Amino acid sequence: MPAYLAHRPAEEAAVAEFLDSASSTPSALLIEGDAGIGKTTLWMAASDRARRRGFRVLTTRAAEAESVLAYTALADLLTGVDPTVWSNLPGPQRAAVDHILSRTADSDAATDQRAVAAAFLSIVERLSDDIPLLLAIDDLPWLDPSSAYVIAYTARRLTGPVGLIATIRTEGVTGDAASSLELPRPDAVRRITLGPLSARALHQVVSDNVDRPLSRSAFRRIHQVSGGNPFYAIELARAFDENAAIELPSTLTEVVRVRLGGLDPETHGVLLAAASLATPTVERVVAASDTDRDRVIELLEAAEQQDIIAIEGHRIRFTHPLLAAGVYSDASPERRRSMHRRLAAVVAEPELRARHLALSATTGDPETLRALDDAAASAHARGAPAAAAELLNLAIELGGDTPQRRILLATHTFDAGDPARARALLEQAIADLEPGPLRAHTRHELAFVRFMNDGYLEGCQLLQRALDEDAPEGRLRVSILIASAYALYMTGRPEAAWRLGEEAVDHAEPLGDSGLLSQALGVRATLQFFGGGGMDEPGMQRALELEDHDAFIPTMLRPSVERALILACSGDLDASFEQLRAVERRCVDRGEEGELIFVSFYVALNRIWRADFVEAKRLAKDVTGLASQLGGEFPAMLSQLLKAWLAVYDGAEDEARMAIADAIDACKVSGTAWHEDQANTALGLLEVSLGNYEAAVNTLEPLMSRHAPTSTELSAAAYLPDAVEALVEAGRVTEAETFVADLERNGHRLDRAWMLAMGARCRALVKAAHGDLKGAVAAAEQAMTHHDRLQMRFERARTQLVLGTVQARSRQREASASLHEALAEFEQLGTPLWAARARARLPGGADAPRKRRELTAVELRVAELAASGMTNRDVAEALSLSAKTVEATLARAYRKLGIRSRAELGRVMASPTNQSNGR
Repeated sequence: MPAYLAHRPAEEAAVAEFLDSASSTPSALLIEGDAGIGKTTLWMAASDRARRRGFRVLTTRAAEAESVLAYTALADLLTGVDPTVWSNLPGPQRAAVDHILSRTADSDAATDQRAVAAAFLSIVERLSDDIPLLLAIDDLPWLDPSSAYVIAYTARRLTGPVGLIATIRTEGVTGDAASSLELPRPDAVRRITLGPLSARALHQVVSDNVDRPLSRSAFRRIHQVSGGNPFYAIELARAFDENAAIELPSTLTEVVRVRLGGLDPETHGVLLAAASLATPTVERVVAASDTDRDRVIELLEAAEQQDIIAIEGHRIRFTHPLLAAGVYSDASPERRRSMHRRLAAVVAEPELRARHLALSATTGDPETLRALDDAAASAHARGAPAAAAELLNLAIELGGDTPQRRILLATHTFDAGDPARARALLEQAIADLEPGPLRAHTRHELAFVRFMNDGYLEGCQLLQRALDEDAPEGRLRVSILIASAYALYMTGRPEAAWRLGEEAVDHAEPLGDSGLLSQALGVRATLQFFGGGGMDEPGMQRALELEDHDAFIPTMLRPSVERALILACSGDLDASFEQLRAVERRCVDRGEEGELIFVSFYVALNRIWRADFVEAKRLAKDVTGLASQLGGEFPAMLSQLLKAWLAVYDGAEDEARMAIADAIDACKVSGTAWHEDQANTALGLLEVSLGNYEAAVNTLEPLMSRHAPTSTELSAAAYLPDAVEALVEAGRVTEAETFVADLERNGHRLDRAWMLAMGARCRALVKAAHGDLKGAVAAAEQAMTHHDRLQMRFERARTQLVLGTVQARSRQREASASLHEALAEFEQLGTPLWAARARARLPGGADAPRKRRELTAVELRVAELAASGMTNRDVAEALSLSAKTVEATLARAYRKLGIRSRAELGRVMASPTNQSNGR
């Protein structure tokens, strides 16, 4: 540590604690303070200490410059890293790293910013495999936006021994620069704010850096004016003349101006070239100067001797950012524009050339606007949407404000992670445009912004207006039809969705665009399947053959994803799981978080349907993490929905009800009717699990009222088995029979194992309700046969419970084995409510009369009233007891009866003749 840090024991301890933590787990240390207070010195000292402790250290020093290239900081961090670290990354990630380091985008396919982020995360993980890694960033607020996005993305996902240390200037910067820098554990981020040095410490720092003696009175004045700021004090000491009766500079800006005031115009011109570049080099400064190379180098060396700059190899670095800012701000606007014109002529990168041209202009001449457009396209191709947006914004500010630029700016802004601004830009463009293809395109773009963040309701309306008012044709019309068809289905209008899917295929066929036709065919086949029309195998196969796996297509519109969902609903959960996992890996490789959450939701739902609840919980946790990172109603709703399903199976009633309510609220906001139906289906299952059959009927009534006789695929009709059981138990058997018939008929028509198994199980319940126990046993046995084609353990156990129950009522010897098998499966799956139901059906558990005789008179009366539906408070009032006495009495009764819930109490207290229908 530098000597002066001996006088900063708290900061030194913070660094030591940070490195201890980072050696085993993700940790961050943010060093904040005023300019010149010593942030960079502490940052450098911490980095040196990390190296001595065996850390691998990657560093970057951001520059306060207006002409910065996208991914400059990221390229700095990767400087010196062995290329073999990323040589075997997935293709998109490897290409992304190559584009960053070469600063080009020379391949046919554009690099996605998310692929850059995924690649950097992979590199960080690999580098930290064997030794701890430190990412050291000086001047975090001045990171180029593209690098800032990637570093924030990486920080949120760190897992191993990785530390992140950064400096943050607290004045002159708007907003909280570190607000987006989050680690998996919030408490792993520590901030320290550097305050002024004591007089003693400041004296030591000044003595170490200024080679001249100072009297005690002189130093007192320096300490007083500098306020303990070391950079300020050093510069004051350099400028101090004890024999001159002059006032010391009273601000840092003034002291910098005094420091630079002695420079001759020739030196100032050379330094202005360096200050105008984000990463100045000797070669570029020479090229931008109007003097010969030897003279430029002589001037640079003189500035280095004055400790204004440091020359490190071919790179030039100002010894303090304030000196660079001072050189630049002291130049007149005309001189700055002239320098940027010269730099535009010597830099090779399109982005830098365009930025320098823009900074040299007062209005947008055609050459400058064209250069900015080309540079934005280049930045986009290199996976830097934030840089592309900045370049287009420069063009607009210079007078090139056209609808096309504003729409493109919105697209890049959305890709850069700012959906609110993208939405505002697109809405303004729509308001300014006349009806026609461009406005239709803009509505289409805005619809996808709304889909990804708010849901489908508003997006649907935008797409409909695009079709009705703006009359798009060709590829644009097909794209809008495809998106509209999907959105209409998700908002609960399957018939209208199907019609648009058909129209999309009709319009796509003659266009010769295989990728677009693939999407249209996939959407049509999917809507046909979920609408009960069966699988359009030739259409889906053609869609899969035409699918473009390299182009960015929203995951929900990819035929490979649609096919995987169809497989799940057909009962082939394992094949569906493998296909969805492949898509998920592709999303991870490309860093497509917005797409990843959609796929991960269905991967988790697949495991729930399979009753692999341990794996489902792990996957649901990943979805929750993604939802938190993405923000917005739609991602949060997906997370809540998975949480609700898992809580229902866990038997956690309160947690389930809360999660279901939250999910339904989010669904209503986003207009996603399909997901709202899923939430109500989960609530229906919860009520059935608890034996609350009337409540289950009330919950599922809206779904039953919209039931289409041909639409009984799992995705649309998962609620039907619970609806049938609830209706039968509520005495509404005739209504239940209609749904049973639909399941059976469609199951045979489509050869769908899930429909056949559920239809047969529900038929067993109906027959048992009519007293046809022989028919009920036969139907339940048939259902078990159909389960052999299904990978749904929980549903199979439910069917086995029905079989065991009707066998017991028929006094068949096989009943005990069936019930024991069902109980064992429920217990293994971790579904306590259903395990309790199976346990109650067993011979010992079903001997209700004997168990009731073990109760005292008070226990029996309390149990009877509680079983009738009365609350503990109601029972207490009816029997003139305290609520606490009722609670204790019920607890004793539960122990004697061998039960754990009100639902079980109701069954045990009912007469044997009333325990009827094969539940």
